[in-house]
Amino acid sequence: MALTDDQATAQKQRPKPSPRLGLSGKLLLLTIPLVMIAGLLIYVPAIANFRMNRLNDRLAAANTAALVLDAAPSGLVPDSLARQILTSIGARAVAIKLGQQRRLLASADLPAAIDHDVDMRTMTVWSAIVDAFEIMLEHGDQTIRVVGPAPGQAQFIEVVIDEKPLRQAMYRFSRNVLVVALLIAGLTAGLVYLALHYLFVRPMRRLTASLVGFHENPESSARIIVPSQRGDEIGVAERELSDMQRDLVSMLHQKSRLAALGLAVSKINHDLRNLLASSQLLSDQLASVPDPRVQRFAPKLLRSLERAIAFCQSTLSYGRAQEAAPDRRVIMVEPAVAEVRESAGLATDVSITWISAIERGLTIDADPDQLFRVLLNLVRNAAQALESRPAGDGGAQQIRITGRREGTVAIIEVSDTGPGVPTKAREHLFEAFQTSGRPGGSGLGLAIAAELIRAHGGHIHLVEGTIGATFRISIPDRPVELLSIRSERARA
Repeated sequence: MALTDDQATAQKQRPKPSPRLGLSGKLLLLTIPLVMIAGLLIYVPAIANFRMNRLNDRLAAANTAALVLDAAPSGLVPDSLARQILTSIGARAVAIKLGQQRRLLASADLPAAIDHDVDMRTMTVWSAIVDAFEIMLEHGDQTIRVVGPAPGQAQFIEVVIDEKPLRQAMYRFSRNVLVVALLIAGLTAGLVYLALHYLFVRPMRRLTASLVGFHENPESSARIIVPSQRGDEIGVAERELSDMQRDLVSMLHQKSRLAALGLAVSKINHDLRNLLASSQLLSDQLASVPDPRVQRFAPKLLRSLERAIAFCQSTLSYGRAQEAAPDRRVIMVEPAVAEVRESAGLATDVSITWISAIERGLTIDADPDQLFRVLLNLVRNAAQALESRPAGDGGAQQIRITGRREGTVAIIEVSDTGPGVPTKAREHLFEAFQTSGRPGGSGLGLAIAAELIRAHGGHIHLVEGTIGATFRISIPDRPVELLSIRSERARA
């Protein structure tokens, strides 16, 4: 099928895919920072907890040293021993408070002023995090006084330590955490990338490749994706895409066939119109023959030729398969049915029993020509169904047409005693080239009938549970305005 100018322009304006990072690369670049952010969220409380543990260790060591220093006779400890004890616990001074008295148990090289005070008894999570980062951002050798609970009857214990060793220990801990975080981030990112790549990226690439390939040649059934056995959303997308591609391929093949058929019909109609015009001239001469039989059938022949010529002309005028809007009027149903019987050749066919059960005086609001085409298609289908019955079948061959009115709706039923509509044909009953149950049939009769009935605002369907096939036509009357009826009566 040739591309139109708009489709060609759309293809030219369509942006080409960028040669940059694909879905896999974007997924990898997104996974690494997310894992690093998760590591950072873990590092922040970890460094604060590391600092608190170090300070608690100093308090625990100071408590042990306080027991030793307090156990000395008269509380007198040699300076050399006191320095050794302070060096072993990494402190400059240890003090304890008993009641209202604060006692300095040992000291060595005390600074003139204390830079920071840390009370472990009232420490909160937020203050621990803030203090930890403040220590890491400072420089120099400040001192810290740490206050914590003391054993025995003492109220609290104080220990003065240098900030620099604590800061260096925190730096080492941060470096180790960073190395471990990088290793974990790389490993996690790799595992997440591989998992997502095999679970999502590869199926998405397969879907994308199928869409691109199908767009290049939408009429090729080889471009239809073969769905996998996955039960998740991607599996559903693959199956739905496969079904959609199959439907599109079938639709495109059908449209190509219809386009070729339309061109052929247009050519045939062009020549057929000329042939029918010549036949009409000959039939006009038959009207002047005084033979009664000729006078009886000549008007019907003229009417049939006029319908055929008008139909051919409308097909050539529109150039498409769209039916003209119905020219509706109120007509009698019985004469229309009788004309259909004669046109179908059933008036002289004694092998088929014709039964007409039309309500007396039944009228219908419809286009006479279009209603004639609908009934003629249904009657011919019924006659062909009866002809397809096996030769040994001794059942009655009947075509029955009934008509009645239900309120403002006129109902006409056409039924036969044939083999019925095949089950496979019922799936696409009123679609062109889909429902023919006999060799050589095109399936256009029911499609044309359904289109004409829908144009009247009516409905046609197959009645279930009947012998043979029964098609029911329902056409509602047109709503009329009360003022128009009153004006017509007044003119009358």
